[in-house]
Amino acid sequence: MITEETKHIYAGLLLSALVCMLIFGGSATAVYVMHKHANKPTVAHPTFPGVFSINPDSLTAHAALLYDPTNGEILFAKNASTSLPLASITKLMTAEVVLSNGAVDNKMHRITIEDIAPEGDSGLRPGDVFSVVDLLKLGLVASSNDAMAAAAASIGTDPVALMNQEAHVLSLFQTRFFNTTGLDVDTETSGAYSSAYDVARLAAYFYRTYPHYFELTTKPSVSVKTDGRTISAVATDAPLLSIPQLVGAKTGYTDLAGGNLVAIFDVEIGHPLVAVVLDSTENGRFVDMRTLIDAAVR
Repeated sequence: MITEETKHIYAGLLLSALVCMLIFGGSATAVYVMHKHANKPTVAHPTFPGVFSINPDSLTAHAALLYDPTNGEILFAKNASTSLPLASITKLMTAEVVLSNGAVDNKMHRITIEDIAPEGDSGLRPGDVFSVVDLLKLGLVASSNDAMAAAAASIGTDPVALMNQEAHVLSLFQTRFFNTTGLDVDTETSGAYSSAYDVARLAAYFYRTYPHYFELTTKPSVSVKTDGRTISAVATDAPLLSIPQLVGAKTGYTDLAGGNLVAIFDVEIGHPLVAVVLDSTENGRFVDMRTLIDAAVR
């Protein structure tokens, strides 16, 4: 079933590809600096049920998507092409550039004052030495801002520039990063922007490239050690961990973003689907996600 929103997404992708061809070597990534609700349409985009019939009004989220990465099919969408604040889902791209820019397995990083500057305290102290692997675990499972900032700092170059470059390479043309955590820059500017469609493709790419790291998010907690002490934290996606088909998930929440969530789950053995919820509430994102997953697996 091809509807106006389907045409809108496909037309946008075609236009983006043409732009890239015309300006090869340049940047085709748009800059999305906006207030949380500034980009919401005055007239709602039509939604389409695709394979799964879900009432869009039953979702708290402003935007949602069910996506099949195997064939690129969109199974359900609600405002899936609208760019919105991303919050900590940003950390998937941060982890991707860290993992792709250096030998991570044996790499160690000494914590600096700058690393622990982001909002949130995971117990890291200046002078602590952690493996980059442990920092990524803490950043992905517990959504630790200082751990992910430290992991990003370990690559020794501008991680945000690399994140935006990677978004361009992956044709995520509604995605723009301003920091490595997704924390709001100020009261009107988010640390990153993306659409549900872009988020689904980013998550699918990260899982395909680094499945072990994405699957870590199915652990109920994470513990890392440094200098004889242990830092432990609870997984932020805990409300989803009872879902047997869950492969992995990443949460996000800030004042501007509201409640965000992306999850990958198996609709059958070896056949993953991606579900995305953007601009819901802190608790509503989990209810919305279960609605999407239940529609797909029942």
